[in-house]
Amino acid sequence: MGPHRKALRTTAVGAVSATLLAGSALGIAPTAQAAPHPVRFVDIKGDGGTVLKANVVTPAGADGTRRYPLLVMPTSWGLPQIEYLAQAQQLADSGYVVVTYNVRGFWQSGGEIEVAGPPDVADASKVIDWALAHTPSDAGHIGMAGVSYGAGISLLTAAHDPRVKAVASLSGWADLIASIYSGRTQHVQAAALLDGASVVTGRQGAEVRQVFDDFYSSNLAKEPELVAWGKKRSAATYLDRINDNGTAIMLANAWGDSVFPPNQYVGFYEQLTGPKRLELRPGDHATAELTGLFGLPNDVWKDTRRWFDHHLRGVDNGIDREQPVRLKSRSAGGYESYPDWKSVGADARKIALADTKTIRANVNSGADGGVVLLSSILDQVTRLPPMASIPLLPRRWAAVWQSEKYATAQQVRGTARLHTTLTPTEESGTLVAHLYDVGPLGLGKLVSHAPYTFHGRTPGKPFGVDLELYSTAYDVPAGHRLALVVDTVDPLYIEHNPSGAQLTFSSPANDPSYVSVPLREQ
Repeated sequence: MGPHRKALRTTAVGAVSATLLAGSALGIAPTAQAAPHPVRFVDIKGDGGTVLKANVVTPAGADGTRRYPLLVMPTSWGLPQIEYLAQAQQLADSGYVVVTYNVRGFWQSGGEIEVAGPPDVADASKVIDWALAHTPSDAGHIGMAGVSYGAGISLLTAAHDPRVKAVASLSGWADLIASIYSGRTQHVQAAALLDGASVVTGRQGAEVRQVFDDFYSSNLAKEPELVAWGKKRSAATYLDRINDNGTAIMLANAWGDSVFPPNQYVGFYEQLTGPKRLELRPGDHATAELTGLFGLPNDVWKDTRRWFDHHLRGVDNGIDREQPVRLKSRSAGGYESYPDWKSVGADARKIALADTKTIRANVNSGADGGVVLLSSILDQVTRLPPMASIPLLPRRWAAVWQSEKYATAQQVRGTARLHTTLTPTEESGTLVAHLYDVGPLGLGKLVSHAPYTFHGRTPGKPFGVDLELYSTAYDVPAGHRLALVVDTVDPLYIEHNPSGAQLTFSSPANDPSYVSVPLREQ
């Protein structure tokens, strides 16, 4: 089955998942109906006159005699305008005017889906204009927040509208290409999920439909256009503007986010020069924030409120004095704080990848990254990540290296890095690297993974490969070992291995191969 047909097959799965997500979001409605603050449902004219369906919640007793900080919240991809009502009520209790709106192209809002393009950014500015004219909002104290799609639009708006002083970007993206095309590999299940959701809940225009089709097709002639399209929709492209504006940026994501992996947030965070905060927790896409959307206690939304309270209301709540990088391990219960990202994996241990190993392509060895959304949710709830029996993996299709048993627990923190020398038999190919925690019986639990694709290489000629695995926080128990497994097929991704291709991994004496595992400083 070719890559394009695989994508079409998984699109059906995405559509069903999107319907379930939308149905869950509708469950927020009773919370909003019983809330103490009246909700105004309004129409706001966005860019070009496109009508955006919006909700307005104001603090109790607001009578126009004073101004309040304004929070603007664009909805997530595929979710209706009631998504944030429970949080909007709580934020209004804290003294904010909150305007949440359905982004163009979805549900009852007009227009077509732009995937955070210029019209979406212009819409956000139009919503700010409307709020300043029609609510008791303070023009000098404006923030934006959102989950997923709303997070990405919030970051982009902060780059283009200097009135936005603070942002909470939750389960979003800073670099769209690094999210769904990392390692030059199409994240096909993630794309199909988004595609299916937009078909069910929105209106795709011709451009967006063509982008999805080109993405699935693996047509290299279209790659420059796709990359340019994605960069235009990435806050990282406009990093200098955000830094010049001095916007206070809070980024929160999950270790197992299968739509927007955490690495791209980390790279963006490190380059921010204004007030900033990075929070990473167990879970998958938007699952860490989910309970808060129903008005239940939630760490992400609690810190979001504290972030805005300090940067928009001037509350001395101490968040500016806390260490700004806050992590929660997938294996342990408590939070850890660090002064910066480089301190997260202060120590590193290299596992040598000795011996030459050759694997054949086109067959799934059994080492997989799991299923989009489902696998990392299972890990979040039960601490059961995708697993594989390492001794039983067929060496014909999987290259395996293992460390020695560790006498003490190893607290993996940060971004593991693979360096190896690869000799292909074809000019194009894909490999997927998986890092496992292996117990005494050989059962491996997935710690991290990442794909890598190459094109235009000379068959038979070796070249160096450097690959960052997805950032994580995972504790390897004493008596266990780590294993690196490299194969060529993972259902999460489109593979680019011609039929019958082989990949050979070697470790030259002058350039030894290894995987560098970041560890928490003991």
